[in-house]
Amino acid sequence: MIKEEDVLKALSNVMDPDLGKDLVTLGMIQDLNIAETNIAFSVVLTTPACPLKEMLRKDCLDAIDSLGLDGIEVEINLTSTVTSSRTENLPILPNVKNLIAVASGKGGVGKSTVTSNLAVALARTGAKVGVVDADIFGPSIPTMFGCEGMQPTVKKVDDKTWIIPIEKYGVKLISIGFLSPGDNAIVWRGPMASSALKQFISDTDWGELDYLLFDLPPGTSDIHLTLVQTIPVTGAIVITTPQKVALADAAKGVSMFRQPQINVPILGIIENMAYFTPAELPENKYYIFGKDGGKELARQSDVEFLGEIPLVQSIRESGDNGEPVALKDEATAEAFMSLAKNLAQQIAIRNASQEKTKVVEVNQ
Repeated sequence: MIKEEDVLKALSNVMDPDLGKDLVTLGMIQDLNIAETNIAFSVVLTTPACPLKEMLRKDCLDAIDSLGLDGIEVEINLTSTVTSSRTENLPILPNVKNLIAVASGKGGVGKSTVTSNLAVALARTGAKVGVVDADIFGPSIPTMFGCEGMQPTVKKVDDKTWIIPIEKYGVKLISIGFLSPGDNAIVWRGPMASSALKQFISDTDWGELDYLLFDLPPGTSDIHLTLVQTIPVTGAIVITTPQKVALADAAKGVSMFRQPQINVPILGIIENMAYFTPAELPENKYYIFGKDGGKELARQSDVEFLGEIPLVQSIRESGDNGEPVALKDEATAEAFMSLAKNLAQQIAIRNASQEKTKVVEVNQ
């Protein structure tokens, strides 16, 4: 008869390369069921977007094979529970596991395009995802998701009125663009914009989410400070393009989050418009903005390089048409899927290896 302790001992040799511990110690082996001719168990991953799932499956099968059991069928169920960096019983967004700031040093680097496609790609893996359009003066999310002109509804629970976010492509959305006509300029002072962001956070019924992405305005501003002072941000990703001026500004964005009084972990750098590929020559790459600038910034900043996104016409067209390219089955969509998996991986590593997130106290 196969013994449970023998199976667990074998599986304790399977390491999670990201977390640096074995699956048994991490509690990732669950629902172990042993019969005369069958061994079944679940491997609970830290995210449905885990890029290592098939590798872990193979390692588990190899571990069971090492027991030398003949005629035994092994059933492995890969499931997931997204980890969180948050402390318990926080009153704001209590059912949102990870709060991700998406930043850029300068405008025009495609931050909203990357945010939209990342959100869709994460949702396609099975995660529950939301996006806050925190760029109050230049909201882009309604256009990116093809829901201009839509308005969120409200509901009243006891004495509080809740905003119900728009949902499109499996992603929950809120933006000032839903509340103001598209051709109207938002002419507000900083405190008014900050107040709007706080309302999107505390007065919106987000429900349960694995990832809530905040599409921040370019640069470093009141909005950035308001965000980190209002919620416990899990980490930030910084979007750049390869050219020198964009990299210099992106480095300032990294520096802002790393200031001692802010201290938000940097999850990684993403290089957008890394190279140009014409549709008629899909194998050709033209580095019109320079090459590997994002990789070099990640190296200098000692953070992960999450990936690069090419400059191709289909990304622009999909954004203009309100259908993020990550929805499609093509090479560019695969680039965003890879990016989403890398981001989810870094979030899981951050949650396992760093302190719980706290709301930042900045006295300025």
